[in-house]
Amino acid sequence: MKDLDMSAPRNSPSPSRSSYRDAATRSVSVDGLDFVYRQLGPEDGVPLILLIHMAGNLDDWDPRVVDGLAARRRVITFGNRGVGGSGGSTPDTIEGMARDAVRFIRTLGFGQVDLFGLSLGGFVAQVIAEEEPRLVRKVVLAGTGPAGGDGIDKVPALAIQGTIKGTLTLRDPKLSLFFTDTANGRTAGRALLGRLKERKDNRDKDVSLPSLRAQMKAVKRWGRQAPSDLSAIRQPVLVANGDNDRMVPSQNTIDLAARLPKSELVPLYPDSGHGAVFQYHEDFVARALGFLES
Repeated sequence: MKDLDMSAPRNSPSPSRSSYRDAATRSVSVDGLDFVYRQLGPEDGVPLILLIHMAGNLDDWDPRVVDGLAARRRVITFGNRGVGGSGGSTPDTIEGMARDAVRFIRTLGFGQVDLFGLSLGGFVAQVIAEEEPRLVRKVVLAGTGPAGGDGIDKVPALAIQGTIKGTLTLRDPKLSLFFTDTANGRTAGRALLGRLKERKDNRDKDVSLPSLRAQMKAVKRWGRQAPSDLSAIRQPVLVANGDNDRMVPSQNTIDLAARLPKSELVPLYPDSGHGAVFQYHEDFVARALGFLES
């Protein structure tokens, strides 16, 4: 596969201690399909699997968040089926995405993992935690909400509007979708965009239009489902978001934390939106590590 460092055995991870900017992009065959991934951090301990937002690929993770977590944890980012450089077709249900993520995790040989799900990745993490209780030890959820949550079915329309606005104004859609339209929000948004461009070589492929369409369909279905019984998720969960999330309205974060039996709610980050954990990356990383290590 193009732009892959295949020096390591395909099914034997060997985490790098380099920064995320320079971490090798590797590939592993999952039921005959190549899934791309990167990993770094210590080689011991329970791995932390990162599940990205809608339309996101390996290069949409804030390197400050990944590097911060990898300072003390083995961190793995990956492209689920059909996403970025990973093969196959993207499922149009959250449950299908969760099954693929579990297959990826087990192909790497892990018997227990922690999960960090952002937005769409948070939906996927909830399903994995519920369906695979022995596989998942702890969960971090950010910018996300429960099935049937208020306004979640409108996320695809907001994303399309943001993309059109970005095209017309020559501004990255993340600026309006992930950050508040305030001085602090605009500054944080520009800072994130700069960090996301730090990696120059072997960048992941853009998410294809068919993959994005499937993700949008899955998100809309998630938003229109009957609320799931979150009491079935018995693992400890850390929940975080900004106080003004336009994509997944912040009330969903509060609702999520209230309904999860073993949750810890990070006070909503002020003057921030969907990308709050990137805007406040230093505080978030410290809280996430403290939670995962407690």
